[in-house]
Amino acid sequence: MTLIAQITDLHIRPRGLACYRVSETNMLARRAVDALNALDPQPDAIVVTGDLANGPDRREYAGIQPLLARLKAPVFVLPGNHDSTAMMREMLTGVGPIHEGTADKMHYAVDIGDLRLVALDSAVPGAPHGRLGAEQIAWLDATLAKSDKPTLIALHHPPATVGIAHMDRIGLTDSDAFARVIARHDHVARLLCGHIHRTIIATVAGRVMTLAPSTAHQVALDIADRDPGHFVMEPPGYFLHRHTPESGVVTHLAYVEAYPGPFPFFADDGVEW
Repeated sequence: MTLIAQITDLHIRPRGLACYRVSETNMLARRAVDALNALDPQPDAIVVTGDLANGPDRREYAGIQPLLARLKAPVFVLPGNHDSTAMMREMLTGVGPIHEGTADKMHYAVDIGDLRLVALDSAVPGAPHGRLGAEQIAWLDATLAKSDKPTLIALHHPPATVGIAHMDRIGLTDSDAFARVIARHDHVARLLCGHIHRTIIATVAGRVMTLAPSTAHQVALDIADRDPGHFVMEPPGYFLHRHTPESGVVTHLAYVEAYPGPFPFFADDGVEW
């Protein structure tokens, strides 16, 4: 069995500042780290699918480094639209081979148990939308051709629309080119994304795409095309992606906060389950 945890959209702020003056993202990210460290069994790896910082601010990455260093499992990161690829490379250590790729885009592939993880960089400096670019898409095609191992592809911007209009307008601009590559490689088992701050399941080129919730605030569920967008303090969560050769990839949603329980199941006398 291979177990990979996914967290996303931490939006770390300089110490003492709330995100959008409401969301205490630093505190909420620490709670997420505590929840992951309490898992038994521990995941084989933790993937952070972008927006580690809330902006290209060195003070934020200075807080991200010790936060991620607390995690017990190996950590792999990739940029989101709020991140700076250059600052991530300069200020973060021990979070995967983030210096691989090109000068502008980090991308890499690593083996984790019986899975392969391919991490992509969809960030566009100074813009909220995403773009992989022809060079990175060609690299992805070549990389997928090198191995038929079951593969998870992680990128921040989902390569499909989700029906929340203000988020779809800042989606991945070259999703069609990405989908054409994915369609050629049957061993792509799952696409792991963030960006939307909601738990969403969809398909791209016949592959399951899972969007993880944020460790902090969530985007309001609004499919009526109203502007502007809003966020809500729904429970923060994370994903656990479990793979076995028999089951393939099975994804579990877990919540950061503690809830009552667990309670045993009891049946009344004379009642069978």
